[in-house]
Amino acid sequence: MGLLSNRVDRDSLKPGDHIYSWRTAYIYAHHGIYVGDDKVIHFTRRGQEVGTGTVLDYLLVSSGPSHPHIHCPTCTPPEEGHGVVSSCLNCFLAGGVLYRFEYSVSPAHFLTKARGGTCTLAISDPHNIVVHRANYLLENGFGCYNVFKNNCEDFAIYCKTGLLVLDQITIGQSGQAVSIIGGPLAAVLSSPLRLVTTNVYGMVAAAVGVYCASRYAADIGMRRDAIKVAVEELTRRLATGSLQVVDPGLATVPSPAS
Repeated sequence: MGLLSNRVDRDSLKPGDHIYSWRTAYIYAHHGIYVGDDKVIHFTRRGQEVGTGTVLDYLLVSSGPSHPHIHCPTCTPPEEGHGVVSSCLNCFLAGGVLYRFEYSVSPAHFLTKARGGTCTLAISDPHNIVVHRANYLLENGFGCYNVFKNNCEDFAIYCKTGLLVLDQITIGQSGQAVSIIGGPLAAVLSSPLRLVTTNVYGMVAAAVGVYCASRYAADIGMRRDAIKVAVEELTRRLATGSLQVVDPGLATVPSPAS
């Protein structure tokens, strides 16, 4: 695993590692926690790797792996309404390349990674705690999947750090999501420079600077609104509705009073 690539061999994996694999054309990466014995626990949208509940799902699903009709005896089939699943490493990778997510990276190292969703400045907890969180959420769930606020990367980062961003009783937000939103936002925010310069290179440099600054500020290791939440407390609050993520493909249900 080097500066420009987080690619690793299977033999180097340890229980508690946060791993991921890019899908077709690098449209998105699927993240999970390796728990040993060739098994990965990961978060899905009712068994589908990624989704928005909108027409965009056609693009996202078509870039994902095709699932064979023959059931893998090692993998647990997804339950209705429960998106946390256990898969063998082969099924998780779906023919893709194995990468390991990095923790406790330096600011300089973080900014060299142009694409979000590969590393964080946050510190990982010990591996045994990470595996405990993943197994506990496999049994109890991680709320409703939301591609921007509660996705597979959010799940893996929570398992590694115990950190959640609580904003108006919603959870989020992953580096991939920040990259998707941050690119267009950086272009918009840098566009006023056209009033003072027509230099294309200057505008590009400004847009890149805004993008990097937004990624850095939004990283879970830098956010002041990120707090440590025990996995038992997390699932209790999800069950009572005091903490929730609403699936955009489902009707909003009022939360009971906490």
